[in-house]
Amino acid sequence: MEGNERHALHYRLLMAVDIQGYSKRDTSEQLLAQRQLSEALDRAARGVGLDRSRWDKQVGGDGELATLPDGIDPAPVAGDFPIGLAGALRDINRAAAEAGARFRLRVRLSLHHGTLTAGPFGPAGDAPIVVQRLLDAGPLRRLLSADPERDLAYVVSDSLFDDVVRTGFCALRPDAFEAVKVTAKGAVFRGHILTDRTALAPAGGESGGSGGSGGPGGDGPADDARVFDFPALAAR
Repeated sequence: MEGNERHALHYRLLMAVDIQGYSKRDTSEQLLAQRQLSEALDRAARGVGLDRSRWDKQVGGDGELATLPDGIDPAPVAGDFPIGLAGALRDINRAAAEAGARFRLRVRLSLHHGTLTAGPFGPAGDAPIVVQRLLDAGPLRRLLSADPERDLAYVVSDSLFDDVVRTGFCALRPDAFEAVKVTAKGAVFRGHILTDRTALAPAGGESGGSGGSGGPGGDGPADDARVFDFPALAAR
C-alpha cells in the first residue's frame, strides 16, 4: 500500500562541508569559491584513492552533504582526507593571494558514520542530521573566526572518533582533538574538533603556528579534554 513501502537502511560514511563567509562574496567570487572547493575536495579524495563522482551528493551554493559508497575504509577518510584537503586549501589560497583575491577559501568539514535511507530530497535518518548539526556548530565556526591563519575547521562525531580515530589506524592523533557538546533544537550532539592545527601541516613543512585558539595544541590526552556545552548553534 502506498506510504507503507519498505526502504532499505544503509550504514555509511557521511561528509559535510561548508564555505565560511560565503555570503560576504559577490556573485563572481561565490562562483570562484565553488570551483575552488570542488577542486580541493577532488584533490583530497584522489589522495586517499576515492572518486567523488561516485559519491551521492546533496549540493548547496556554499557546500555539500555527501554520502560515500559502501565498503570504504573509514580511517583514511577520517585522517588522510582532511590532511589532503588542508594542503589543497593552502595551495589554492597561496595562488589566490598572489592573484590579489579579496578572500581566502576557508571551510568547515564534518564527518560521521551511521544509518540512513534514500529520500526524494536527499538522505533521511539520524546520520545526516548529526553530520549537519556538527558542521553548523558554533564552536567549529569560532575556530575559524578566532584563528585567521586556519583554513580548515574539522570535526568528527563522537561515535566515529571512538570507532576510528582512537584505533591508531587514523593519520590524525586522538590527542589533537578536543571534545565538544552542542545542543540544538532540543537535542544534544557530541563530537571532537581538531584543535591542533599543526596536525594538518605537511610533515616537516610549514605549520602556520601551533594549535588553534581555544584548543589544547595536542599537548593533552583526549580522555582529559574539556567538554564545552554550547546552548545553541551559531546562526548561518
